[in-house]
Amino acid sequence: MMTLRSSGERGYADHGWLKSFHSFSFAGYHDPEHMGFGNLRVINEDRIAAGRGFGTHSHQNMEIISYVLSGELAHKDSLGNVKGIPPGDVQRMSAGSGVQHSEFNHAEGQTTHFLQIWILPNVTDIAPGYEQKTFAELDKRGALRLVASPDGVQGSVLIHADARLHAGLFDGEESAVLALDPQRKAYVHLVRGQLEVNGQVLHAGDAALLQAEDRLRLAKGQAAEVLVFDLAP
Repeated sequence: MMTLRSSGERGYADHGWLKSFHSFSFAGYHDPEHMGFGNLRVINEDRIAAGRGFGTHSHQNMEIISYVLSGELAHKDSLGNVKGIPPGDVQRMSAGSGVQHSEFNHAEGQTTHFLQIWILPNVTDIAPGYEQKTFAELDKRGALRLVASPDGVQGSVLIHADARLHAGLFDGEESAVLALDPQRKAYVHLVRGQLEVNGQVLHAGDAALLQAEDRLRLAKGQAAEVLVFDLAP
């Protein structure tokens, strides 16, 4: 079974310096029908104005992934990490027993556009940790590149969660097929462009929620960038 959720159905908040779409209930947006999917808890599509950002704040027992689309995200945390996250990089922060961090856009005259993703961990109160890796566009072109996993295989960042995250770029005749475990859940988030998912057309910001399916087919992309989550039931 596959259920589609359009971009326009997401929650939205405009704080002036921050414009954010919420795929699931978050902060002032509450929808009891969309509290998460499997162990995927948050996908926020954020746009941060130049010179602004999130001041120091705390997280605990959550796997947090940042996926930058344009601009650059400046990260600083209580573990001593001071990093810039450009497009093409995937950053993972395991909040564990507790971590503080801040995120800013220091690029003059440029908006930072990124996805903030939270996944519920399968272990709690671990020592917090940080990891950041670059994934070449060529590796994602016409394919689903594993970028986050619980075992760090294929050079993916390691998350302490029963989930895997793939990223892909599709245009024209490019296509891919991913085998799914029907006992698990899968979530497809179209970051940009247009893409056919199991025969259904998705546009930027749309999502496909899959349950009891054994295969995912992606085709007929138009400048498409997509994230695919394999999730706990």
